[in-house]
Amino acid sequence: MGNSFKTFILLAGLTALLLLIGQALGGRSGLYLALMMGIVMNGVGYWFSDKIALAMSGAKAVSAQEAPELHQMVERLSLQAGLPKPRVYIIPQDTPNAFATGRNPEHAAVAVTEGILRILRPEELEGVLAHELGHVRNRDILISSVAAVIAGAISYLATMAQWGAFLGMGRRDDDEGGGGNMIAVILMAIIAPIAAMLIQMAISRSREFQADATGAKIVHNGRPLASALLKLEQANKQLPMNVNPAQAQMYIVNPLSAEGLTRLFSTHPPIEERVRRLQALRAQDLM
Repeated sequence: MGNSFKTFILLAGLTALLLLIGQALGGRSGLYLALMMGIVMNGVGYWFSDKIALAMSGAKAVSAQEAPELHQMVERLSLQAGLPKPRVYIIPQDTPNAFATGRNPEHAAVAVTEGILRILRPEELEGVLAHELGHVRNRDILISSVAAVIAGAISYLATMAQWGAFLGMGRRDDDEGGGGNMIAVILMAIIAPIAAMLIQMAISRSREFQADATGAKIVHNGRPLASALLKLEQANKQLPMNVNPAQAQMYIVNPLSAEGLTRLFSTHPPIEERVRRLQALRAQDLM
């Protein structure tokens, strides 16, 4: 199954889950409430996700005079990718990492940490920046923002459902579409957020693979990015970043420490699998 089709199916499943918990909470009225929440929250995510991401990361805009080599690299790769040059930011963090944000290619930004500029060779940094431009070209930022917003709405509704059930507010109005009995509501309130989290993570992992492949095509070589990923994974294990867990998905490698069972719930695919796929790319795959 292609990554794009898989993402579509997962987003559809996430939306269906939102509507389902809305109906469980309040019958037909709850269904409409969930639909309206999804529309409003996605509107907010569409217009303001980049500003929120940059502000939460502490990223600072840098001019071409302040970071000439970085700007030249971003400009050259943008031309190769057929994209407008995004805004360039540097994050005052020693941990090496990077992310892209913005609702579309015309309003995109790339942000890199001070640490990544120190430890990567120029060709490895090009691979990382090409990966981020791959996210921009594939509209992954918008997709991830929509998924995060819907998952957040599901968690909010689930909390409402739990309190409503405990306070005896479960509904049985068949004419309204029938919110389920109290046990069903409680089960839905517990299971739905977990399912939403797993779907959101599956979407994120799928888009990372796609951005790796797109980035490799932009520079016509998958090995610099593969080399960079190995360095970044090791560095982030030794010095995890202090970021909100909800932000972890937007970075090129997981900025949080993820060992043991927590790896099952990671927003990123295993680095070894990403490296294997990049190294397996053939010349015709990079054209």
